[in-house]
Amino acid sequence: MAWLRAPSRRVGPGSLRGQLLRWLLGPLLVLVALNTISVYRNALDAADVAYDRSLLASTRALAERVSVVDGKVVADVPYVALDSFETDTLGRIYYKVTGIAGETVSGYSDLPPVPANVPRSEAYPALVRFYHANYNGQPVRIAALLQPVYDDSMRGIALIQVGETLEARRVLSNQILFDTLTWQALLLAAVALLVWFAVRLVLQPLMQLKSAVETRGLNDASDVDPTLVHKEVRPLVTALNSSRSRMHMLINSQRRFIADASHQLRTPLTVLKTQAELALREFDKAGADPAALREIVYSMAATTDSTVNLANRLLTLARIEHRGEDSTAPVSLRDLARQVGLELAIAAVARNIDLSLEAEQEGTVHGQALLLHEMLANLVDNALRYTPQGGTVILRVSESTDSVTLEVEDSGPGIATAERERVFAPFYRTAATLERNPGGHGLGLAIVRDIATLHGATIQLDDAAGGQGLKIRIIFATR
Repeated sequence: MAWLRAPSRRVGPGSLRGQLLRWLLGPLLVLVALNTISVYRNALDAADVAYDRSLLASTRALAERVSVVDGKVVADVPYVALDSFETDTLGRIYYKVTGIAGETVSGYSDLPPVPANVPRSEAYPALVRFYHANYNGQPVRIAALLQPVYDDSMRGIALIQVGETLEARRVLSNQILFDTLTWQALLLAAVALLVWFAVRLVLQPLMQLKSAVETRGLNDASDVDPTLVHKEVRPLVTALNSSRSRMHMLINSQRRFIADASHQLRTPLTVLKTQAELALREFDKAGADPAALREIVYSMAATTDSTVNLANRLLTLARIEHRGEDSTAPVSLRDLARQVGLELAIAAVARNIDLSLEAEQEGTVHGQALLLHEMLANLVDNALRYTPQGGTVILRVSESTDSVTLEVEDSGPGIATAERERVFAPFYRTAATLERNPGGHGLGLAIVRDIATLHGATIQLDDAAGGQGLKIRIIFATR
């Protein structure tokens, strides 16, 4: 079953030092092996050429002893040469001299003949052929030389063959192989040691970077020096510094927010506790006044509503901070404004405020519908709270070639120019807002700013038409 399956873990790339050593030493080992084979074969070819040249020299020396005497081919081979043929310490040497008519003149008559498909050697001007054969159960290398012979009575071609066993060649090839493997092994060991030291030296800056990051304190917001590492790694260090900076900004922002939130929540909770104690005292009195109890309970309900509203606003701010990675979708600001207007229409009627919508275009933007709804609801709610009875609140949606603009305009007291940047700070309230709505918390515009920033929009605060009231303009870039 699917739920019984062990969760798959992604395997990381592993050790950088190990990968560098594998990718450097692995191909190097293959190249050394190929080079060893090539050197060995070239050495064998050179040895074969040297032995074949020596074999040809012996054949030529023997050919010089072949002549025609009284109409017969004869070979005058000295006993010293015959003795050296028999007693060679590196192997046996055999020879055969064949006359013009194919008769054996001297040497070993059963020496293997020249195969028909053996070509003449192009390496020497002499008419010589080299071939391998088996003689007396041993492999031999034979040189066959055609030697012209003549006198006054006859002329023709004699065949001189000289063969040698392969012991000497095998000893030399084994020695070449041993020497080649020894030197190549020493070369590989030296190169591997140099590569290991080089990789360790090259990676030393990364180890220094690791130590520099590990030894930093939690409150240390200073950047890591990019010059500690190589040029190719500096973008990573820059990104690390940027990430640490954003993290410290977020942590500091959360610390300030928690401190402000705890301060703001402490006051209504203290008031609520005081009201509850008053209600209990009134209830315990003999002949308690129901009207006084009712007034205290109403006050407790109002305080509770204010506290709930504050908690909801705080949760909204927290939710905005953690929804930056959510997927976006096309959202019609005109439909969104119409929906928010319908939701807050009762509050507008209760205060005798004219709430209207001016939107001839869809005003489609890419964003998170729930957050955009929260942003617009805060704007309209603030406008309704601070607009006097009989005033107006207008929602506008307009669209241009490269942007979509959302406006909320009211006929309230407005915000002084000097305070328009400060009103976006959490819990900040102007004197006018404190006078008209003492139960507010100063979080509405902070929520609006965070949602607008999340969607890449800009906020502008201007005076309403005629200089009376406030116009908040939020511009979404569409390109």
